[in-house]
Amino acid sequence: MLQSRAGGNAVRPRARRVFGYSRGMWALRSKRVVCGTVGPRAIIIDAERIARVTEWGDVPEGMRTVDVGDLVIMPGLVDAHVHVNEPGRTEWEGFATATRAAGLGGVTTIVDMPLNSIPATTSVDALHAKRDAASGKCAIDVGLWGGAVPGNDASLRAMLDAGALGFKCFLVDSGVDEFPPLGEAEVLRAMHALAETGAPLLVHAELPGPLADALRDLPSGDRRSYARYLASRPKRAEDEAVALLFALCSQTRARTHVVHLSSSSALATVLRAKEAGLPFSAETTPHYLGLEAESVPDGATAFKCAPPIRDHENREALWQGLRQGVLDAVVTDHSPCTPELKRMDLGDFDEAWGGIASLQLGLPIVWTEARARGVGLQQIAAWMSEAPARLAGLTNKGAIEAGRDADFVVFDPEETFVVHEEMLAHRHAVTPYLGRSLRGRVVTTYLRGSALTHDPAERRGRWLRRPGT
Repeated sequence: MLQSRAGGNAVRPRARRVFGYSRGMWALRSKRVVCGTVGPRAIIIDAERIARVTEWGDVPEGMRTVDVGDLVIMPGLVDAHVHVNEPGRTEWEGFATATRAAGLGGVTTIVDMPLNSIPATTSVDALHAKRDAASGKCAIDVGLWGGAVPGNDASLRAMLDAGALGFKCFLVDSGVDEFPPLGEAEVLRAMHALAETGAPLLVHAELPGPLADALRDLPSGDRRSYARYLASRPKRAEDEAVALLFALCSQTRARTHVVHLSSSSALATVLRAKEAGLPFSAETTPHYLGLEAESVPDGATAFKCAPPIRDHENREALWQGLRQGVLDAVVTDHSPCTPELKRMDLGDFDEAWGGIASLQLGLPIVWTEARARGVGLQQIAAWMSEAPARLAGLTNKGAIEAGRDADFVVFDPEETFVVHEEMLAHRHAVTPYLGRSLRGRVVTTYLRGSALTHDPAERRGRWLRRPGT
């Protein structure tokens, strides 16, 4: 059984203390620790928690110290958008492979999405089935999003009590029959059900009307054409969906979060919602920040996702939205499938499953692009650790400060490497990043005070329940 952890406030036995420190304490330090700013610091660790953060030289004499020199110590990444697909579609991805890949990429916590598994996580029983499927398989800590689908709004609070961290819904076809989309009235009911709980409603923000219009006008040309696929999912579908969510959030004041935003023209609406003081946020992904439509080859279905990878100008506007604080978080939306479902042999964008696998590579992808734009590591930590932890209500994750879990990634921001199949721990090495040169290597990942070995048999992960449940 996965060990359950709700809010991280359980009382632990303490080792005997000598001169103010327990004998089991130790220090991790570097000349570059990301803790608000980047600078020389020592982190004093007591069992699984950070006891304090202090000056680099302020380590008690005789305390065991791991000094990583000039390597960067960042808070462990929190990836709040991961499709694990177990149970039911474990051949796409499972908890064992996903969490090992995450740990190799510096991710210490994932939050699993409720669709693509069978059953979909849309009831208390299904939440328990997902928990049981993960039991004894996770290398890192795991939280679970529930799903909001037609007719289950009366069950949402019970799922929160059972440990769900919040809920995901679609406004368009999700791609799987087990997870139907919500209409406007159903979204409103879900928001009313959640408004007083503080739990977020995460929304795949595309509307079916603009997609239907685009498909009607789509030429019957080459189904290997990426330009044709891009035209089938226009910005308008996202822009109108985000505007609808703004209106519904204004009415209900329910915590509303737009997942994997790809349309830069929707940023103005997100900004309006924030300026109005609404509980409204949005995320984007490494593939929208690191890839562009002009470079996607025809027939390269490994690049297919929904919403799609858009053009260069759009990509640069998303970076601007991050720097300005309009976008809050960067998460991978790791959405793998079997190679056969990607139709890579045919290169058919109409038939291929839409989803990009990048769980192990998120940090170097984002850092490669951020460094080229003069963005520092403190911003990366804010986008990839702090903000996703805050969204999921994981108060012990996401930052290096006293009282939080001792989750860290030791990172070499200067080293470069080329992505190849043998290095990937995802269940399938299907990703558009194969052969790409990236900057930044994860050296060591610490989960709750212990370095991960990345042995396939390593199973130290805990189930992170909603605090207070």
